[in-house]
Amino acid sequence: MNTIDSENKNHQDINYAPWEKVFRKVITPFEQFIHHQTASGILLMLVAVAALIVANSPLAETYQHLLHIPVSVMFGDWQMHMSLHHFVNDGLMALFFFVVGLELKREFLVGELSDLSQAALPIIAAIGGMLMPALIYASFNYGSDAMPGWGVPMATDIAFAVGVLVLLSFRVPKALITFLVALAIADDLGAVLVIAIFYTQQLNLSWLLSALSLVIVLMVLNFAGVRKVIPYFIVAVLLWYALYQSGVHATLAGVLGAFTVPARSRYN
Repeated sequence: MNTIDSENKNHQDINYAPWEKVFRKVITPFEQFIHHQTASGILLMLVAVAALIVANSPLAETYQHLLHIPVSVMFGDWQMHMSLHHFVNDGLMALFFFVVGLELKREFLVGELSDLSQAALPIIAAIGGMLMPALIYASFNYGSDAMPGWGVPMATDIAFAVGVLVLLSFRVPKALITFLVALAIADDLGAVLVIAIFYTQQLNLSWLLSALSLVIVLMVLNFAGVRKVIPYFIVAVLLWYALYQSGVHATLAGVLGAFTVPARSRYN
């Protein structure tokens, strides 16, 4: 009892700012929400709904201007300029693909997809999920000006797919989650390859060769047993820039970087 009384007395002796208790009540539930595993999925859906409402409201023009705000990165005389939309698509999505690529690599090595027969199914399903929408689109738009858009329906929004799975994680079997995530990733990577092959207007071979050499460097680091984060991070950033300059979708750097990061522990 003496210990409890002492703790209560110490708690009462704490000096609070005028609004501190109010903000503690607000921040604590928010922190719990952020750390909850379904928070990202809920936040993604809420933001998507908000974006749909804004895009179909009088604020649509302002929304479009916001997407095209120029973003610049400068280091001495070196400068890089892109719109906010391209910064998200080519920059932040590379980080997203890196995280997802790490999870996929773990599944291929020691997880549900370590068996070739199990890994083949989502890959085949992803190929079918790309070909059928493209064929259906082409059949309706053959000979029209919209025909070059056949690659648009091929891509699955992997962020939404993963977000929905997170929301339903307690009710969906783990094997099914792994299958759907692998399918979504394979589908998205296939769509990125289609963009790189069929929709790249200008392909810079010198930068593409530079990107290939950087991938080899990452593989050498892996085979050499380097487990420090910094070398992989530096080479991956250079790989992203090389792919961006080559004309290939820069998000491939995230996947290639993830696949070269060591996934097995030093000790068994």
